[in-house]
Amino acid sequence: MSRRTPALALAVATALMGCAGGSADSRPQVVASAYPFAFVAERVGGPYVDVENLTSPGVEPHDIELTPQQVADVSDAELVIVERGFQPAVDDAVDQRGWEGVLDVAETVTLEDTGFSESGSLDPHVWLDPVRMVALTGAVADRVATTVPDHADDIRVNADRLEGQLRALEDAYSEGLADCTHTTFVTSHAAFGYLAQRYGLTMVAIAGLDPTSEPSAAQQAEIADIVEREGVTTIFTETLVSPAVADSVADETGATVATLDPIEGLSDATADQDYLTLMRSNLAALRQANGCR
Repeated sequence: MSRRTPALALAVATALMGCAGGSADSRPQVVASAYPFAFVAERVGGPYVDVENLTSPGVEPHDIELTPQQVADVSDAELVIVERGFQPAVDDAVDQRGWEGVLDVAETVTLEDTGFSESGSLDPHVWLDPVRMVALTGAVADRVATTVPDHADDIRVNADRLEGQLRALEDAYSEGLADCTHTTFVTSHAAFGYLAQRYGLTMVAIAGLDPTSEPSAAQQAEIADIVEREGVTTIFTETLVSPAVADSVADETGATVATLDPIEGLSDATADQDYLTLMRSNLAALRQANGCR
């Protein structure tokens, strides 16, 4: 019988380990449709799951198109986290897979018509309300713990930690926006309806729930009138859409332009941040713009 060389024996052993599930890629895969959901899955799942975000950094999530590989990943994942109605391409991929093994955010937290859709559509931007994010964290933890039952206790510890951070964030918003000179803010698109409702603010949106829509000349003039009448000092733009209309309103009214991030995804400018730090940056921006004490 011929003797294998040491190198050949090592190659055979490595291959057998891969077939036996010894690969580092053997963790259950969780696919999330957008950054906020991926953030929760990563914080809750820790090292026990492999989380894929279908929305690449720098891409506006409303109108993403999936690659064939991403469609296959949706089909094969142990858990998919999606908000039905938010990203049509993702809904199509989940329809092909079937909704078993899918956590639908729209059935986990309460969606509302925040008044910025002509068709009465429900506002998908639930993650901009820390209280709703606490509820989502608990739901994700339950599903991830089922996926990796041997680590259920660790998953719960991770979820408790994140829920604590989210409650601290909610406290910071409640205290930081409790006493402001102005309560009206103007932003690029109507992503902040839940946040405005939660903290007693009035949002004026240049675009609707879809950031790619543009206001008519009459709508833009109406927004400019509100800015001047309410003493609004700042027009908020965002990182993933063009600031052209916001800049135009600011030029017309003498307001300044600042960033209020809807946290739909990370960009080159925010790659070193996360949901929690971006939410606190948003709070600081709102406090400065509205003269909060």
